[in-house]
Amino acid sequence: MPRHHQKKSSAPGGSQRQLRVGEQVRHAIAEILAQGSVHDADLEGHIITVPEVRMSPDLKLATVYVMPLGGRDTEIVIAALERNKKFLRGEVAHRVNLKFAPDLRFRVDERFDEAERIEKLLRTPAVQRDLEQDPDSDREEEQ
Repeated sequence: MPRHHQKKSSAPGGSQRQLRVGEQVRHAIAEILAQGSVHDADLEGHIITVPEVRMSPDLKLATVYVMPLGGRDTEIVIAALERNKKFLRGEVAHRVNLKFAPDLRFRVDERFDEAERIEKLLRTPAVQRDLEQDPDSDREEEQ
């Protein structure tokens, strides 16, 4: 029987430390991209949003969620970030005080697409009809 049991974190994004370090890494990467420090032809002309960084429990892996402005050229931007991963990792190591520089993994943030899908659903005529129904008529039907 193992002596050490890992506790499962109750927080949705991990422990408080993971969230704090993820936010520091997010700020560092966003600052690097905003300054134009990454010299890559595919990244020039793209404004990139970094909405979230999720850290592994040992803080050695950072999953960076990115979204180019307008959601266009996502594959090109992800490929360019992957090519420049080593440079970005070094810059993050200089800006964030950690024992180990986390390995970076880049993913497209799908939350914007999901929010748009939900917004479209809420605007459909069937949902609008349900929302506009008189609440008093529902009470009368239940009795």
